Amino acid sequence: MSESGPATQRVAADADVIVVGAGPAGSTTAYYLAQSGLSVLLLEKTRFPREKVCGDGLTPRAVKELLAMGVDIGAPGWVRNKGLRVVGGGRSFELDWPELQSFPDFGLVRTRQDFDQILADNAVKGGVTLLEGVNVAGPVLDERSGHVVGVRAQNGEVYRSRLVVAADGNSTRLSLAMGLHKRADRPMGVAVRTYYTSPRHDDDYLEIWLELWDGDRLLPGYGWIFGVGDGTANVGLGLLNTSESFKNIDYRDLVRRWVRHMPPDWGFTEENRTTPIRGAALPMAFNRQPHYTRGLVLVGDSGGMINPFNGEGIAYAMETGRIAADTIATALARPTPAQRERTLRAYPGILKDAYGGYFTLGRLFVEAIGKPGVMGFITRHTLPHPGLMRFAMKLLANLTDPRSGDASDRIINALSKVTPPA
Repeated sequence: MSESGPATQRVAADADVIVVGAGPAGSTTAYYLAQSGLSVLLLEKTRFPREKVCGDGLTPRAVKELLAMGVDIGAPGWVRNKGLRVVGGGRSFELDWPELQSFPDFGLVRTRQDFDQILADNAVKGGVTLLEGVNVAGPVLDERSGHVVGVRAQNGEVYRSRLVVAADGNSTRLSLAMGLHKRADRPMGVAVRTYYTSPRHDDDYLEIWLELWDGDRLLPGYGWIFGVGDGTANVGLGLLNTSESFKNIDYRDLVRRWVRHMPPDWGFTEENRTTPIRGAALPMAFNRQPHYTRGLVLVGDSGGMINPFNGEGIAYAMETGRIAADTIATALARPTPAQRERTLRAYPGILKDAYGGYFTLGRLFVEAIGKPGVMGFITRHTLPHPGLMRFAMKLLANLTDPRSGDASDRIINALSKVTPPA
């Protein structure tokens, strides 16, 4: 799509950078860009508050990013947790978040109903201009260079900028318009969740079920129960496309069948369900590349930046938003177009250095557990050993100290460095 600027086309706004999508990735990118002194326009197709399918659980990686942006996590509505409760193989094991220099030692729960709005409001306080109800249809390209120089909304309005950030999620119209398609060799997950009124709304641990049983039948996937603190619990499950059952599962029915066997006093019944059962795709392990091309920078889900080990996306959305903003600010400060382009083209390599090896390990992991019986074997032989469980927690949650950590930190960090990047 190209735009030559006909006289009948109205230019609605201009900024140094346009960020499309006000989820965690977009709002974080916009916040840091504004902090660097750039003018930023943040475009959101819906209006807040709005719902997103998510487990609502935030690990210490995500907490670190919130604290760095000055988000008030002491305000009402934030529920702290100590770690994970892992259920499987007839056992239940509680693991506190590791004590590390690099990350806080607690996690949080906050529903996406207002979490995204909190981050967007924080960006606005930092100097970002937010426009809600602007559904971006595609990029505006310079006719000579083919570079993105703005975006066009569905209502025909054009917004121009020096650079555009695609934070428009898994469906990412902008990336598709620029020829960036999903990679078939990357895992994809599906998350399905709902809310129940339940006494389990207040829990010190995020509960993860490694095995889902329907009577004596083992169902594919893993489940979670996260207390929201408002009288309800977020109950959901995830399934990977490495499982043979991926394409033939009624996910909503799977949730119902799983909770049917929960203790009655937990309240996970149809009468206590407060929302529809909804699902969403989880693009993992850099499933869309390159993360920069011709004036378009990808952050968060648009670039498949979800951890394949555990399906965590919010922390990586915020982290990649921060990294992207730093790269963009550095690039736009360069005196010549060639220098700016050279800096921007380094962005994919920065991401690969940060996450590439770890994401490759995650790809190998999800391929293995997609085979029948493998998850059950891991569960039976890992849960009885606290030391193995603590190691597994650090690996799956990507929580290590880079230099001052213990032996498990050094092993995980070394594996990530020597593994070819995703």
